Amino acid sequence: MVTKKFLDTIVLFDGICNLCNEGVNFIIDHDPRKEFKFASLQSDAGIGLLKRAALPIADLSTIVLYDNGKFYTKSSAVLRIAGKLSYPWRLAKLLLVVPPFVRDPAYNFIGRNRYRWFGTKDACRVPTPELRERFL
Repeated sequence: MVTKKFLDTIVLFDGICNLCNEGVNFIIDHDPRKEFKFASLQSDAGIGLLKRAALPIADLSTIVLYDNGKFYTKSSAVLRIAGKLSYPWRLAKLLLVVPPFVRDPAYNFIGRNRYRWFGTKDACRVPTPELRERFL
C-alpha cells in the first residue's frame, strides 16, 4: 500500500528494462532538489499507483509520472520530468506545446523496440543504500 507521505512526485518505470533503468539514473543525476521518488511498475507500490490512476497493470509500455495529484504517461510524462531537471534538460518541457498525438508515435516506436535495442535485466533494479530512500 502506498502511503500519503510518498505521494509527491513519483516516476513509475519498467524495472527490467535497461533503457528505463538508465532513464532513472539520468533523472537521479540531474535532479538537484531530489524531488523524484521512484517505483517499478512491477512493484507493489507501482501496482497500487496504477490502480489509483485506473491504468492497466499489465501494460509496461509507458513511463508514468505522478505529480501534484495527476498522472501523466508517455511523452507527457517524459517532458514533465525533464521540466523538473537541471538546465538545459528542463528546456525540453517546452515541447509540451506539441500535441500528444504528434509526440506519442515516436515514444511508442521506442517503447515497442526498447527490449530489443537495449535489452532487459532478469529482475527489477535494487537501489543502492544511498538511494534507497528515493525508491518506494
